[in-house]
Amino acid sequence: MKENMSEAPVGLRERKRAKTLALIQTEAIRLFIERGFEATTLADIAEAADVSARSLFHYFESKEEIVFSARANFPALIAEAVGRRPADEPLLDMVENALVDTAARYGSPQTKILGRLVRDTPVLRAREQAKYEHVERALAEALADRIGLPAPDTKCRVTAVTAIGILKLSVEAWLATEDSGAEMHFRAAFAELRRIAC
Repeated sequence: MKENMSEAPVGLRERKRAKTLALIQTEAIRLFIERGFEATTLADIAEAADVSARSLFHYFESKEEIVFSARANFPALIAEAVGRRPADEPLLDMVENALVDTAARYGSPQTKILGRLVRDTPVLRAREQAKYEHVERALAEALADRIGLPAPDTKCRVTAVTAIGILKLSVEAWLATEDSGAEMHFRAAFAELRRIAC
């Protein structure tokens, strides 16, 4: 009984922390969209989220960190999507289907708004490029793990590099349109790759 009682406050504390973190993210993105990234200060965000500036710094050290925290789990989402694919699926099909699945599951209007914010803000766009390198490594490892090869495996790395290039191209195309989902842009890019490779 005592064990259960001691666990409850920890769970409550974590829930409160997660709720505050989500509120800060939501209010920050709203302000960035309304006022612009550069014009919004951390003090503005703290006020909108009804937290002190000191409390805000317990969660985030910068505005950039707030933006990218909302996308921090992207490498894990892609790895999970790869893990759901049949192990005997050809690598190119595996990575295409994993990316399409991820886009279908998580390509919300909020994701698009955030993507446009990053695209249109030079300091965020530069950091985005570094993120793609991390996603590429995670994807190569996930592919190797799925088909039972040691990482880093050359064909998995080549597939991952190619897929991340297609990811960037497809997301750019999606952000430039009013399409609701990015899936068709992924399919079109992979179809073009196969035509070139033949």
